[in-house]
Amino acid sequence: MQTRALVLAGRRSSGDALADMSGYGHRALLPIAGVPMLLRVVRTLRESGLDGPIAVSAGDEDLLRAQPELAALTAAGHLVFHRSAASPAASVADYFVASCGGPLFVTTADHPLLTPEVVRFFQQAAERSSADFVVGLVPGSIFRARFPNQPRTFIVLKGEKFSGANLFYLRNPAAAAVPRFWIRAERFRKQPWRLVSVFGLTNLALFAVGQLDLAGALARVSRVIGASVDAVVLPFAEAAIDVDREADRVTAEKLLLGRAHEGRSEAGGHASERV
Repeated sequence: MQTRALVLAGRRSSGDALADMSGYGHRALLPIAGVPMLLRVVRTLRESGLDGPIAVSAGDEDLLRAQPELAALTAAGHLVFHRSAASPAASVADYFVASCGGPLFVTTADHPLLTPEVVRFFQQAAERSSADFVVGLVPGSIFRARFPNQPRTFIVLKGEKFSGANLFYLRNPAAAAVPRFWIRAERFRKQPWRLVSVFGLTNLALFAVGQLDLAGALARVSRVIGASVDAVVLPFAEAAIDVDREADRVTAEKLLLGRAHEGRSEAGGHASERV
């Protein structure tokens, strides 16, 4: 079966200071090293070898006409529009059930450091797993070795902490239970005591005292949700950086300009060798 891709590009209901500050109106259109983030992600997915169509989930179809290359890809049928729902999890659930049913690769539009190598590494590992739903994680040790001072939120588990990488794989219809579960959990984000009814007191207690390792946490999450959940541990520190704040934008810009410089240097070296 073809693997479809979904890029989440919805607006935050609480507002988006980074988008407002940039003057572009939508964070997905914020240029990093001269290229809008959404376009970078779309290019990466097309270069990675994913064989299905790419859908962009956003609140307004005009997002796909806001830049000539995106507009051309849309006109050619390589990009399709999906109207986003009330939250990222709701958007995934809606698209997955209505248009796909699996397999589906999901990422976000504010992930400009994503590379074809990272996508292929995650996708191949996810396909080897038998789980219904697979998530990409970056170990804190790998991230901090590369970015000792970069702001990042971690899930602290026994033996290691992990950062999300905004990479998800939904294998089959059973995977829809995961975004649906997350929609329920999101409702209680301002009422932490009600999370007990969602996750269970024992699970929360073990997590709070750091007694769950990654395998144990995934096993418990799978039982609570009713779908098997697995993780791909990624060796790429950059995969954990999405552009949520100005510090992320500055870091992403620096890294991408460095990549571009290295690419020009390699091209020049090859040309010299040919001469």
